[in-house]
Amino acid sequence: MTSKTVKLSLSSIEADEGDGAVVRRSIGRPELKLLDPFLMLDEFKVKPPAGFPDHPHRGFETVSYVLKGTGQHEDFCGHKGALNSGDVQWMTCGRGIVHCEMPQGTDEAHGLQLWVNLAKKNKMIEPAYQELLDKDIPRSTENGTTIKVIAGKAFGKTSPMYTRTPTMYLDFKMQKGSSVDQPIPTGWNSFIYVLSGSAHFGNSDKPTPGKPYDTLVLSEEGDFIHISNLESDTCHFVLIGGQPLNEPVAQYGPFVMNTDEEIEQALLDYKLGQNGFENAKTWKSEYLKNG
Repeated sequence: MTSKTVKLSLSSIEADEGDGAVVRRSIGRPELKLLDPFLMLDEFKVKPPAGFPDHPHRGFETVSYVLKGTGQHEDFCGHKGALNSGDVQWMTCGRGIVHCEMPQGTDEAHGLQLWVNLAKKNKMIEPAYQELLDKDIPRSTENGTTIKVIAGKAFGKTSPMYTRTPTMYLDFKMQKGSSVDQPIPTGWNSFIYVLSGSAHFGNSDKPTPGKPYDTLVLSEEGDFIHISNLESDTCHFVLIGGQPLNEPVAQYGPFVMNTDEEIEQALLDYKLGQNGFENAKTWKSEYLKNG
């Protein structure tokens, strides 16, 4: 077995996004526009009245993971609900969806949103949702490391989350003095985003340090990543990996297709309310109705 190494390390700074929200962008920035199959990762902090009011998507999936607080969501298909601390929603946008994402109550909502690309054959499927409550996400603790298996498998646990694009999404909390060798399939694109604390990642002979808000892109070569926490009381990070689609990517904001012509069609469909956007002309979220 060979350890993966860190081939790129970037730090994320705060920026405004949506309607008054603050995010730290990991993937989806000029230095790292995409990491096939991943299009974006944002760490968000949103406090009312800020948020992400009614907006469309087509051609990919969004994965919303709430770390603290509560987020409410609704869409033009009639899906509506709330995500509390530790909950995950995996939304397949498919051929088209318009939805609203806002914090609930008066407290700040803090979490991560990941965009996962869909293969050409899946871009125009019907929208779908999967939601896992925190209590239903498999987890395990071994030798000072606690892991939540949001997607994929680790520590003998397998997530029930179905991923159309083969994906692993793991949440780690490592105590001081702990270390772990986490398998990752060879050839997958993978990265780590550090939320708090610090640790060392990669070959034990020459590891790369990671601190809060760092994105560490791992090499395709190797079949595991060695991680050790030598200094921090607790290091909290996510490890995300996926099988590359190796397909052309054409993106215009919230629309992700394979060609520019398909993007033009998506814009037209949204404007005219057709081919999956039939409800877009008349639907308005309860948030906007009551605002």
